Amino acid sequence: MKKQSFLLSASMLALVLTACGTEENNNAEASANEEQTDNAAAENEENNNVDNVHDEENHDHENNHSHEDDHEDNHDHENNHSHEENHDHENDHNHDHNHDHDEEDQAIYDGYFDDEQIEDRELSDWEGEWQSVYPYLMEGELDPVMEQKAEEDESMTAEEYTSYYETGYETDVDYIDIQDDTFTFYADESEMEASYAYDGYEVLTYEAGNRGVRYIFAKDDGDEEMPEFIQFSDHAIFPTDAHHFHLYWGEDREQLLEEVTNWPTYYPAHMDEEEIREEMLAH
Repeated sequence: MKKQSFLLSASMLALVLTACGTEENNNAEASANEEQTDNAAAENEENNNVDNVHDEENHDHENNHSHEDDHEDNHDHENNHSHEENHDHENDHNHDHNHDHDEEDQAIYDGYFDDEQIEDRELSDWEGEWQSVYPYLMEGELDPVMEQKAEEDESMTAEEYTSYYETGYETDVDYIDIQDDTFTFYADESEMEASYAYDGYEVLTYEAGNRGVRYIFAKDDGDEEMPEFIQFSDHAIFPTDAHHFHLYWGEDREQLLEEVTNWPTYYPAHMDEEEIREEMLAH
């Protein structure tokens, strides 16, 4: 009986020890699993933190890059805007300058200027070959010019303007060649020439209130038939190449200054009647 009880007690102890071992193993495994889980969670959290840092760095970099782009865009826009403003300002300045210059030129052409603006000129300003416009007027080629004058100023009819210019343009010197200091006149198939020297200028005041400048050249040497004095009037008062001119010639310098009804007019010899007409209409 005692032996059986001992055996039973030994068996029960073995079961208890087995159960305890099993429990310890289970606890150890559970503890190990928990530790692995905790380590994995910590590793995941660390990875997430690293990713977040990377994301934040990328975000900051993108924001900075975007900000720089925006700054460059704004800078370019400001530069373009400033350039456009400067360009517009330069255009306005050039336009105003050209406009003022055109008005001044027109005023001088019309005979309104100050004495201080007048300058001496050389014969080279009129150098070249020139033709009289008188034949074109007589042939009717300048009728549109007379009609335009009558429309702009109704004080005279086109026919009256034609008559007025017939007196003004009348001459038998059809062509003039000016080279260096020499004039050559071509009239009625005859040719004559002489050299001239600059003899100053005179300022004339007309009945209308406007003024003109006569540039005068005195005969130096040449054919006897050539006049002693030749005077230019071309609406200019300082050195410039002439595009056309009115010419006065004769033997008396002072008397020529009083001549205001006959002023033979010359245009470049290469121009035809249509070009001359268009040039007159433009003025």
